Amino acid sequence: MRYISTRGQAPALNFEDVLLAGLASDGGLYVPENLPRFTQEEIASWAGLPYHELAFRVMRPFVAGSIPDADFKRILEETYATGEGGVFAHSAVAPLRQLDANEWVLELFHGPTLAFKDFALQLLGRLLDYVLAKRGERVVIMGATSGDTGSAAIEGCRRCENVDIFILHPHNRVSEVQRRQMTTIFGENIHNIAIEGNFDDCQEMVKASFADQAFLKSTRLVAVNSINWARIMAQIVYYFHAALQLGGPARSIAFSVPTGNFGDIFAGYLARNMGLPIAQLIVATNRNDILHRFMSGNRYDKDTLHASLSPSMDIMVSSNFERLLFDLHGRNGAVVAELLNSFRASGKLAVEEDRWTEARRLFDSLAVDDAQTCATIAEVFKASGELLDPHTAIGVRAARECRRNLATPMVILGTAHPVKFPDAVKQAGVGKALELPAHLADLFEREERCSVVPNDLAAVQAFVSGHGNRGKPL
Repeated sequence: MRYISTRGQAPALNFEDVLLAGLASDGGLYVPENLPRFTQEEIASWAGLPYHELAFRVMRPFVAGSIPDADFKRILEETYATGEGGVFAHSAVAPLRQLDANEWVLELFHGPTLAFKDFALQLLGRLLDYVLAKRGERVVIMGATSGDTGSAAIEGCRRCENVDIFILHPHNRVSEVQRRQMTTIFGENIHNIAIEGNFDDCQEMVKASFADQAFLKSTRLVAVNSINWARIMAQIVYYFHAALQLGGPARSIAFSVPTGNFGDIFAGYLARNMGLPIAQLIVATNRNDILHRFMSGNRYDKDTLHASLSPSMDIMVSSNFERLLFDLHGRNGAVVAELLNSFRASGKLAVEEDRWTEARRLFDSLAVDDAQTCATIAEVFKASGELLDPHTAIGVRAARECRRNLATPMVILGTAHPVKFPDAVKQAGVGKALELPAHLADLFEREERCSVVPNDLAAVQAFVSGHGNRGKPL
């Protein structure tokens, strides 16, 4: 499998090199040169497989030529292990829970950090360990988080022998549980940086650092944000997993996806293009609604960033949207580069009407404010006894308002455990005690370690270059 850049000017790479590159040298994002496609009969034959075996079937083409089958199977068995000593707390790994008639939540929060990002980042950590050990290299992970990516990245990569981890989060703009899940994990190679700015500031610093790595003396950066192809690849699997539980591929499924950076829903788009019958994909977002404005009116314009009860989606510019633009423009990297250069200058982007119409054949969208989010949490709890986190509640609201066909099973991606967002649950007026799982029961008593750094690229890069493993400059 070879990978090409969405901007068309970077060399094609194999999976191993893409894993370590993250961002392409031309500033674009890597995508497969040719997407694998499965027959309906092949997909149907996977029904009943354990999650790790299904993951092997779905992802094997993406790593072909880089990781032998036996090694990849072992990595996946470790990643998606359940039971005592396992990574995931539920034996189904990603169970479905019914909310209403023909409506389900896919619970993606049974991993160690109680968020869907464990599915990709537990795998990414093991893949990095495997590849770096083979190459005899050491790298620096530099990532930005709006809440959940940081803790999942630290948890997934903290045991990696050849990695230093630097995670940037917006100071005082993540929930307390999210922050503590990052700042209470200690290690000589773990560094939490609170930026005096918002998530987009953090994300721009990471992108700028990848574009010019001269501040590092003896190593290179690796991405853990969803710009890293391995994360998208891992997320494709649970779309197949959910569909197979509900009669797929003999019937089509619809998905509502809480998303800010467009990575999780792009994985669903790829699953459809790989042969999984998906009738509808709903972009569910909060008042930071750049994706909704594009899907509903062909306006991808920057706007003011607002803090919300769903902080993981407090994002102004969605990184992975570039991957969809690439496909909408016939995989013409030069056109995508021109569009994004114009967007960078003006803060505005629109595509030709026929390309937007093509996207609308599959995608619908809705923006949900905090009041509607709380109302949905309360409504679902009253009707079913199920307690939703604010992001999943947005997914439910969008599913119910945008659904095209009641006969098509609707799956909402349950992206996080409600215990991570007690403020939203409290504001929803749900009188249910929230208890942390046993492995996090003492989270609020644990010591924290974090460095607050100004919203300044040079200051951040100086911090990273001066804080290598065991105090060695990088």
